Amino acid sequence: MLTPFHFVFVQRGLLEIALLSIGAGLLGPWLVLRGLAFYTHAVGTAAFPRLVLADGLGFSPPLGAALGAAGFAGGVDLLGRSRRAGYDTDTALVLVGALALGVILASDVFHSGTNVETLLFGSLLLIGTRELILAAAVSLLAVVGTVALGRFWLVRGFDPLAAASLGSRSALPDGALLGLVAFAAIAGLSALGALLVSALLVVPAATARLWTRRLLPWQLVTIALVAAEGVVGLWLSVELNVPPGAAIALLAGGVFALAALARRHGSRRALGVVSAAAGAVLVLTGCGVASGDRPGTVDVVATTTQIADWARVVGGPAVSVHQILQPNTDPHEYEPRPTDVERTAAAQVVFENGDNLDHWMGKVVSQAGGDPKVVDLGAAAPVELPGESSGTEGSRIDPHWWHDPVNAEAAVRKVRNVLVAEDPKAKAGIDRRAAAYIAALQHLRQRTRSCFAAVPPRERKLVTDHDAFAYFARRYGITIVGAVIPSQSTQAQPSAGETAKLTELVRREHVKAVFPERSVNARLAETVARETGVSSDHRLYGDTLGPNGSTGATYLRMEAANANEMVRGFTGGARGCTIPTP
Repeated sequence: MLTPFHFVFVQRGLLEIALLSIGAGLLGPWLVLRGLAFYTHAVGTAAFPRLVLADGLGFSPPLGAALGAAGFAGGVDLLGRSRRAGYDTDTALVLVGALALGVILASDVFHSGTNVETLLFGSLLLIGTRELILAAAVSLLAVVGTVALGRFWLVRGFDPLAAASLGSRSALPDGALLGLVAFAAIAGLSALGALLVSALLVVPAATARLWTRRLLPWQLVTIALVAAEGVVGLWLSVELNVPPGAAIALLAGGVFALAALARRHGSRRALGVVSAAAGAVLVLTGCGVASGDRPGTVDVVATTTQIADWARVVGGPAVSVHQILQPNTDPHEYEPRPTDVERTAAAQVVFENGDNLDHWMGKVVSQAGGDPKVVDLGAAAPVELPGESSGTEGSRIDPHWWHDPVNAEAAVRKVRNVLVAEDPKAKAGIDRRAAAYIAALQHLRQRTRSCFAAVPPRERKLVTDHDAFAYFARRYGITIVGAVIPSQSTQAQPSAGETAKLTELVRREHVKAVFPERSVNARLAETVARETGVSSDHRLYGDTLGPNGSTGATYLRMEAANANEMVRGFTGGARGCTIPTP
């Protein structure tokens, strides 16, 4: 039952919670008392434009978030001085402007947002020294602020006119409170993310408020609640393999509901509900999540579905493979689960895609506490697109290098060599399986080329959801007309102007089909298809394989299915491309 607390990443998460609990416990009652709950939620979310700017320009995202939060707090404070509206109205006005700016930066300037996702949703599993220092600084400032300005915050919470009589005519105390809350929200980004930070700063204080009226006991109970909910929530996240931020937020909401129930209907009914909930949790955690390790095998972690497929085929019974990304999911929206970090800590080898597609894996490896051999398979891919000067090994503009089977062959050879080095006794079987798979890849490439050769070059015009098929198109002589999302990342959003240009281009080029991807919401692609009168019935596997039993369940089947769908779309259904695969 206590096994999760043995992991290094869990211990760091516990320390982060312990440090944050002091600042959150001291500030939380002020937020409830002063009606700043919405402000607390908004200040983290409003850091979005600065996060995008930091990501795009390559400087520290937490620094960008801190600057954004400071600007947000200053804007709300400035509006509050010049207007008679409450903080909620001022907060909403600044929040709308911040979010609008963030969307424009992410979509039209940097065409990015991948790193921003982690800060929006947080990850208590990937806490480092920087996050711990930030949490300690927040708690220290919260103590200093409470001692120095607490009586002014208290009086202004009940009677602003009385506060003026105490000498608090300056806007400094309120500005300091808003700034401290903003700083605390930024510190909570790493733990719970901007979208759930209220579960740390507001919900425990609101829960404690149900049972205490005096300020000091209120703050002490809130500190204890933040710490307890953080510890239990983190434990549950590891036992149930769910995101820790969501587990803590859900637990905090449940504790508040039980406290309210006990206050209204008596403790006996609440105790019954708690007992039932605890029993359900024990049953769920008792089921557990199997590690999947097999004694005597090489423990491998693969970031993407394609790489996991290669590792399983080549390694066979000699490997135990943990696959991080799941079928039909978007790698740009990845949030590490406890099992991912746990298996990485115990892994002997980690295979990465590279080229920034799975950049998040570097932090998973560094924070997991293990010492695996990290292999960037993108660096082994020999084929680059025109204009892609690597500069450093394995660095490309387009990370979807595996859509070219020549690159896939090189990656499989690299997988073979690494596995043989880890388990020389299994060399004969690994070599045999790798050779058979490389032969299958060569057969796939030849058959796919024959299929597209039967389609006139002027008809091979491709429009997809996002720019994921440049390698595939170059290998088989396909012209890429455009993409609904003009970026290698699905996190960007198309502007109205870009969509209008694409629509006109589809008409002018006499494109016959727009190809939605299975791991991306197809509505935008379908909208372009309806507007231009072309088909959107042919769906592709872009970033990941499909689930078991689907036409794209393996790499070979995925590429064969994509070829079939493209040929059918290019020819208006007149032709297809049937490629037998193992």
